[in-house]
Amino acid sequence: MGQVDISTTFATPTQAGGPLLEAVPESRVPPAAYLPPATRSAKGTRLNRRGLATRGRILDVAVELLAAGGPDAVSANLIARAAGVTWGTIQHQFGEADGVWAAVIEHVSARPDLYPATARLALLPLGTCLETIIEEFWRSLDSPGAQAVGTLRLFLRRDQAEVERDYPRTAAALAAWDTRWAEAWDRAFERLHVPRDRLAKARSLLPCAVRGLHDAGDLGGCVDIPAGRAGLVEALTLYLS
Repeated sequence: MGQVDISTTFATPTQAGGPLLEAVPESRVPPAAYLPPATRSAKGTRLNRRGLATRGRILDVAVELLAAGGPDAVSANLIARAAGVTWGTIQHQFGEADGVWAAVIEHVSARPDLYPATARLALLPLGTCLETIIEEFWRSLDSPGAQAVGTLRLFLRRDQAEVERDYPRTAAALAAWDTRWAEAWDRAFERLHVPRDRLAKARSLLPCAVRGLHDAGDLGGCVDIPAGRAGLVEALTLYLS
């Protein structure tokens, strides 16, 4: 695939990715310092009720189109038309595309249906606990929000310094997203009463293994995904026992 200019384009993915998030109090969520408050425009003016409704509609449409994918790139103008606004309205709300990407990520992060519950893990047998962690992460990968973020990642895959230079707000939003993902995984694994040295290795392996199996399922082929998931649980259960 050639270089895609995402400054004016919402591109569509061939595979999705995203983090595991856990429901946490707002005080534990990193502040969105890279964005103006959601109640204000890109220039800092306060949005009225109509402006807030417009902002929410634009973000919902953007997430839907990014998550849906398709054979062609989805232009920002198409998102504006689908939301019933002009590109000028998007600029007023978010600034340039960098502000849109960052706002989409923050919008997705605020959705409670993305966050798996892990509080009961300590009460489960080890194998069941690992199976639950995998299922919760898998559900997160299947969510429209995670798929939308996966699209952004797919077309931002280049030198990190370039991303931070060209899309600083997006880079900061993704960093906050990754922090939430890492902390949620840490909280899930903290509930497992197993040797800490082995737990650290399993903590590093499991997210990558689950993502690989999930992506293999999206791409199709001869991989038996349920058998792969079961084998992963059995192997880690033996290793951690």
